[in-house]
Amino acid sequence: MAPSTPAAKAKAASDSGQADLAVARRVFGQAGTGLSMMAEELGDEFVQCVSLISGLKGRLIVSGMGKSGHIGHKIAATLASTGTPAFFVHPAEASHGDLGMISEVDAVLALSNSGETPELSDLVSYTRRFGIPLIGMTGKGESTLAEQSDIVLCLPAVDEAGPHGAPTTSTTLMITLGDAIAVALLERRGFTADDYRVFHPGGKLGKSLYKVADLMHKDDEIPLTHPDSPMSDTILTMTEKTFGIAGVVDAAGQLTGIVTDGDLRRHMAEPLIGMPTSEVMTTNPRTVGPNTLAAEALRLMNEWKVTCLFAVEAGKPVGILRMHDILRAGVV
Repeated sequence: MAPSTPAAKAKAASDSGQADLAVARRVFGQAGTGLSMMAEELGDEFVQCVSLISGLKGRLIVSGMGKSGHIGHKIAATLASTGTPAFFVHPAEASHGDLGMISEVDAVLALSNSGETPELSDLVSYTRRFGIPLIGMTGKGESTLAEQSDIVLCLPAVDEAGPHGAPTTSTTLMITLGDAIAVALLERRGFTADDYRVFHPGGKLGKSLYKVADLMHKDDEIPLTHPDSPMSDTILTMTEKTFGIAGVVDAAGQLTGIVTDGDLRRHMAEPLIGMPTSEVMTTNPRTVGPNTLAAEALRLMNEWKVTCLFAVEAGKPVGILRMHDILRAGVV
């Protein structure tokens, strides 16, 4: 019978909440135990797997059925985004034509906790027929998949967290093992932040890795003038280039100063138009390098209370960057 009083209902809700927390902690504990066991048991097979994938001339094809398939999708996506060409092929689709997507310079990573997934049979047979390297990720070292594989990544023998054997702990181990392969590969290759940004141009992390050189205006867009130029010419340059600023370069092309709207206002009481630019410019301007992260340039702009910076390399201006350019690119 359901609780009838508010106090009884509150107690029942509290008891239910505690039971939920106990379940969650059991799941976490089971996963933690499995991960610790897998870390201890990891050995030469893992190294062989990473070596095989890193030396591929083709791509890594990942496949699995059901929950293993969902994990396989994630592993393939992680590998592809970190510099290892990879994609997922559904085993049922493979049996109906998609085997043609797999070439002899590729390798296959097949996921099956039981190692007996019937839908994988055609894919496994195909790799054996054409000598395509097969990596099996399974929880059963004596299964069909393990026996047919060139390299076996065997998960430790752990119980699933749920009472009915639904994949829980095993999927956690699979996804973590896939992450370990991806990270080992990227570190072996020396995969850099620049490489990562190439594969993630639209993501938040990719945007945070933009450099000044990626966003700055270059070549004929840079507003430049000379110290002996009359201010009438410098003002025309500032107006034409629309940055509200002009860089002042000497005969060697070195940036020696800048002229800003503020400089113009400070000299309004003087015969400004006929003055040489050298008498109006601000010397020793603040600059950034083209390889500076755009996020760092934005921080400096806020700190220096400016909205525009010249990018300088070896003392020479190679670009100009506005705060608006950084914000429009989504860098925050």
